[in-house]
Amino acid sequence: QEQLVQSGGGLVQAGGSLRLSCAASGRGFSSYAMGWLRQAPGKDREFVAAISRGGGLTYYADFAKGRFTISRANARNTVYLQMNSLNAEDTAVYYCAAKASITTTINYDYWGQGTQVTVSS
Repeated sequence: QEQLVQSGGGLVQAGGSLRLSCAASGRGFSSYAMGWLRQAPGKDREFVAAISRGGGLTYYADFAKGRFTISRANARNTVYLQMNSLNAEDTAVYYCAAKASITTTINYDYWGQGTQVTVSS
């Protein structure tokens, strides 16, 4: 069973950048595809990005394409989300999550605790 601990996030001005990290404590990190999802106030949770177990395949939501980059370092049991050109609509709680196979849905098996990202305009 994977335990996911997130770090990063916080307050940033519009146009700025943030990097989120998510460290897994289990031994099976490289056996899981990883994803980032977010939930804004009053809205449903939505898919942001996903990366395959080996890192060779990535998917992005339309709003993330060209601005966000998901990556992973299996040797460090860590997945990252680099977010650039942030705008107010990116304000949300961001979650990392793990699943046996890559998916662009919100149906993951293990979840991080969530981290707040606030973009001031």
